[in-house]
Amino acid sequence: MELLRIGVVGCGAIGREHIDRITNKLSGGKVVAVSDVFVEGAHKVGDPIGATVYNNSADLVNDPDVDAVICTTPGFAHKETVMQAIEIGKPIFCEKPLTTSAEDSREIVEAEIESGRHLVQVGFMRRYDKSYRQVKEMLDSGEFGKPLYLKCTHWNPEVGTNYDTPMAVHDTAIHEIDVLHWLVGDEYVSAQVMMPRQTKHTHRELKDPQLMFLNCRSGLIAMVEVFVNCRFGYDINCQIVCEEGVIDLPTPASPTFRKAGGLTTAIEQDWKRRFIDAYDVEIQEWINDVRNGEFNGPTAWDGLVANVTADALVASQESGAVVPIEIGEMPAFYKK
Repeated sequence: MELLRIGVVGCGAIGREHIDRITNKLSGGKVVAVSDVFVEGAHKVGDPIGATVYNNSADLVNDPDVDAVICTTPGFAHKETVMQAIEIGKPIFCEKPLTTSAEDSREIVEAEIESGRHLVQVGFMRRYDKSYRQVKEMLDSGEFGKPLYLKCTHWNPEVGTNYDTPMAVHDTAIHEIDVLHWLVGDEYVSAQVMMPRQTKHTHRELKDPQLMFLNCRSGLIAMVEVFVNCRFGYDINCQIVCEEGVIDLPTPASPTFRKAGGLTTAIEQDWKRRFIDAYDVEIQEWINDVRNGEFNGPTAWDGLVANVTADALVASQESGAVVPIEIGEMPAFYKK
């Protein structure tokens, strides 16, 4: 089978990482074109691998030598590239978020349904993490009964002063929004954010930490703790309490050592290292699926669900009230 010829739109950090993993680590794909509004940056990554360089997404998407597209531009620019790919009928992997508004995501959903083909995959990489997949298998086995409630932590050592309160949802909790929805197979119906005592390490534009509550159609309640200036390290945890038992998300093993009268296990300090394997699996499976004419990843509908849920959480950040989540029924097009 011939290599999948891939065009990458956006040559920033994540774009460069995807180009590197496709070129040097993964199989079945080849980056043949790159684009960026900063064309110098596009040449810097495209020239060494012999890729055609563009300064706009439209020319790249329409290049007949490009079979499929990866979009890694800033979120506000995703819609344009995704719609271009749908119009021409090319599969596209779009990093999260799908768009920065529920309205734009609905337009993408409608365009994809009208095209009659599954073309859009959203980059919710936690679904490809080994630990989360283990938890998913355990829940789906039925051995633990129905999940009743769950609690998650998303801790980060520190963030810059450009990180504000809404970003705790759009840039941080967005991962939990998607992966919890996927794990339990339930639908969100309302959201609420509560603000506990604030850390001295935050700043005027950021309330930190935050407790986010998501109520599901079945009655299940999910609580997500977001604390982005916790200082001690990057730590992701999840515990799901079920009728017949409890599942704790396994974390990657780290060496335990004894020194200076203490017994210590290191905590990861960098999210990239924590989830690097998940990114590799995610892109490899996308390449495999596109080459085989299949579709198994997070859909445009999943992107819309995350958008609407995030909007409700941000509204509750401002009011403290319980905010309804109104997404609507999943179209038959997206039901597997």
